[in-house]
Order: sequence, then C-alpha cells, then structure tokens
Amino acid sequence: MPMKFSHILGLNARTQLFSYRYNPPVARSTASSKLKTKRVLKRAGIPVPEVYKVFKSVKDIINFDYMSLPSSFALKPNKGLGGEGIVVVKKRVPSDGRAAWITTQKKKITADDLKLHTLDILEGAYSLGNVPDRAFIEEFVGRHKAFRKYAFRGTPDIRVIVFNKVPLMAMLRLPTRQSAGRANLHQGAIAVGIDIATGITTKAYWRGKYIHRKPGSKRKLHGIKVPDWTAVLETAVRCQEVTAIGYLGADIVLHPEKGPMVLELNYQPGLSIQLANAAGLRKRLERVEDLKVRDASHGVKIAKALFMASFADRVKAEEGIKTVKVFETIVVKRADGKKVKIPAKIDTGAWRTSVGEEVARELGLLREENILWKKSVRSAMGSETRPVINLTFWLAGRKIKTPAFVAKRATLKFPIIIGRKNLKGILVDPALSPEEKKEAISEAK
Repeated sequence: MPMKFSHILGLNARTQLFSYRYNPPVARSTASSKLKTKRVLKRAGIPVPEVYKVFKSVKDIINFDYMSLPSSFALKPNKGLGGEGIVVVKKRVPSDGRAAWITTQKKKITADDLKLHTLDILEGAYSLGNVPDRAFIEEFVGRHKAFRKYAFRGTPDIRVIVFNKVPLMAMLRLPTRQSAGRANLHQGAIAVGIDIATGITTKAYWRGKYIHRKPGSKRKLHGIKVPDWTAVLETAVRCQEVTAIGYLGADIVLHPEKGPMVLELNYQPGLSIQLANAAGLRKRLERVEDLKVRDASHGVKIAKALFMASFADRVKAEEGIKTVKVFETIVVKRADGKKVKIPAKIDTGAWRTSVGEEVARELGLLREENILWKKSVRSAMGSETRPVINLTFWLAGRKIKTPAFVAKRATLKFPIIIGRKNLKGILVDPALSPEEKKEAISEAK
C-alpha cells in the first residue's frame, strides 16, 4: 500500500515543526558533537564504544604513540556528517617494525597515514562549514553474528527515530560493496525497514527502488530478526531522556558480546527511513505528540501497540484465512501471565477492540504499568476519560496483541468486543445458530 501524502514528513516540516521546536540549543549542541554526546550518555550509564584517544592539536598528533593502539579501531571526526572522514581499521599487519593496519576497505595504512588524515580532520576537512574540529579514536564494534551474511565488511547500524519518549520508526542500515563497507545510505548502503513491534525486517530500499535480496546473492532481506530488540528501543528512548533532544535519531550498533551501543545522535535525522518502511513519519509524530509517557519502557510499549508493520499481517496471511462466528470464546492473557477463556462478540462495525471495566480489573489489566494512555471520549453520559490498555488474546488460533479501550459494559453479556482492526486475514461468518440468535437478542436488550 503506497504512503499517503499527508502522512509523509518533509524537510521543511521536520525542521520547523520538530527539529527546532522540540530541540533547544543546548540539545542541538550535544547532538552536533560526538564526543559531547558520548560524555553525556556514558555519565547516564548508556553504553557507548570506548574512546582511546582525543586529538585537539597538532602536538597531540605528533606525540601520540600509535603502536599503543589495538589491532582494530575507528578514527572519526568529532563533527563529521554522513560518515565522511571515518577510517575503520580491522587488523594490524607486520610492516618492518612500524605500525601498520588493514582497513575494512582492505587498504593498508601506516601511522603516517593516520597522522595526515587526523590533521585533515583538525583543519575541518569533514566538518560542516569546514570549521576546525577534533578527532578521536574509538573502539571498533564488529558485526553481530545475526548480520554477518547480510553486511559487506563493515558494521551495520540501526537508526531509531524517537519523539516524546516513543520510538516511532526504525531501519537497519547494511553496508555494501558499493558503500565500501560503510553503513551510510548516500554512499550506497541498504536501508531496511524494521517492524517496531517485533524487530523483524520488512522491506529493503536501495538505489531508488525496493529490493528483496542482498545484491549479488539470494539472501532475503525481509524476515531478519534483530537481536535484543526491546533493549535497542529502550536504549534509544533513554538517549532522549538524558539529552533533552525532543526529536532525535539514535544510531545504535549491536556489539557481538556487549549488546546495544550508541554511536551517535542526530537532532535532524534524514527522512529516508520513511522509504525503508514505506510509511510516513508525520502521522506517527502527530499520533504520540500529546501522550503522557512515563519512561522508556512505557514508550516502547506504546510504540509496539501503535506501529505494528503490515509485515505482521503478511505473516498472518501465510497461515491461511481463518473464519470466525459473530460470537466466539477467546483466550485472554491475564496480568500474571495465566490464560482464561472469555466470551466475546466480533463486531465489524467497531474499529477498535474494547474490554469491559470489570473484566479488565479482574484480569489485572488496569494496573498502571499496563495502561498505555488515557483518552477523553463523549457518550450519552457526557465526557469521560477512559484508559487504553495492552491486551493479548487468541482468536482462531492466532495470537493478537493490541491496544484496547476500557469501557463500562457491566450490563452487557459480552465483556469484550473485537473490532475490525484486529480482524485482518479473518473472515466473519454472519450466519447465527438458534442459540446465537437468542444471544444477539439478549445483547440488543
């Protein structure tokens, strides 16, 4: 399904409505400096690659002992853009007793090469406006085993867009031969959309078109499961909490042993992520703008409830079309993890699923940690505020996780109404048995 034009976030709207409106100068200053970002995050206990050396002057470059460096590392400009100026070294090689290494692009470099490149960085060759910069050498994060078959030489990273403590959209950026092993899209890396709810890749966008397989191979790019997915999302949200960058893009790598680490933060992240997911950011931004989000865990729960990708629907479709009746007994997961059977009505006239207040309380689903948000609604009784909760149930053999309104249904026979939002891939048989007709009449009364 093509993106709706009204759902797309454009450059001007991103800058005026979000990047500058929600990102104060001090937050933008933090995001613009990789070193400052690292200090803030490390102080808050958020994992970042270790910094081995910071170069502030020519004297620092000359006096540094390059033989002290590990066999693998990355040399970066502090304020570089788009991956420019980054040298990633993979291993040390013998070279007549001098320091020498092989980069991820299979080029041999010496300590003198590193000195010259570092001098270029300090002179501003890779900074915005060519202003003087700093350089630093940091820990090399290798490829996680989950991505080795899909990434060419370099380290893939995950871009997560966060707003109001809610992760809105994510993509996996895979280095290619064309990008020379770098995970930067404008250099030729692949943008792979990720389903926020499951951490499974859905679509891949490369060189102006959607592709299904890694270039030059038969490896499918959809269906890749990103490890530690919830931790990745919560890490991205925590970055927002500690930096006050209200609208940000967090670039996260998966260390093979240490798990998620933050590479850098962007207060004005690129918009190609919309192409990777075939979905617009603007609608999602507006959806969560006014929500009251308690913390990272709460924000991730909201994201998983709201932004499940259509990939999940395709998985369901592969299971075959299921048929249900208007009245069904469903299995519902209680707050303590136990499962109970509850009668429900399948109502294609309702969009969202709703649960009776009494049943929700009995199941423990009205606990604060299970309430996603609260919504004001108008009814015959006037205006009232109703909670929206996380609900997990099984219908026609399928597990369904969804936000559900809590309603006052004490006088009705069916404490749960299943709306059509949760009926994709399911047919409803309108024919009623004599017993069901009696139930329908009773329900109507």
